[in-house]
Amino acid sequence: MNLQISTQRLELDLISGSDASFIHALVNTQGWLANIGDRNIHSNEAALEYINKISAIPGQYLWVARLKEEHTPIGVISFLKRDYLEHFDIGFAFLPAYHGKGYAFEATAAVLKNVAQAGHDPVLAITLPRNSSSIRLLEKLGMHFETALTSQPQYLHMYSNAQKTEPLPYSS
Repeated sequence: MNLQISTQRLELDLISGSDASFIHALVNTQGWLANIGDRNIHSNEAALEYINKISAIPGQYLWVARLKEEHTPIGVISFLKRDYLEHFDIGFAFLPAYHGKGYAFEATAAVLKNVAQAGHDPVLAITLPRNSSSIRLLEKLGMHFETALTSQPQYLHMYSNAQKTEPLPYSS
């Protein structure tokens, strides 16, 4: 799997300690708090601890998406194996100033292509049922609704990029 990914407008590389102030800002946006949850990161030091915690877990990847020309961090794409999911899960979050510009689609599509080439197939995604912007992006990426997860602390919808199979026609 490539740990550095480049698209037409973005560079994606794995998160590092130098991203602490960006992560501090991102995890305290209204969208993150409403759709992902409060991580109690209220300082750059707490953000650095969060980054170090994530980075220390094998099989978890968090790419920071940066504008190519300015190297400005604008969002993250996560790819991790959750205990309660059979396959890896992809996620994304972007600063509000970069919503609606196609960056999340561009970055997430590039990561999906990268992980597919590394043999990760299918890939799942989870979201709150009310998060219509994430659902639209997942569907644009070719993912489809699979099931509701009700045993989690929150009621979540799971999406997959696996080939959808139709039930066999009834025959007598």
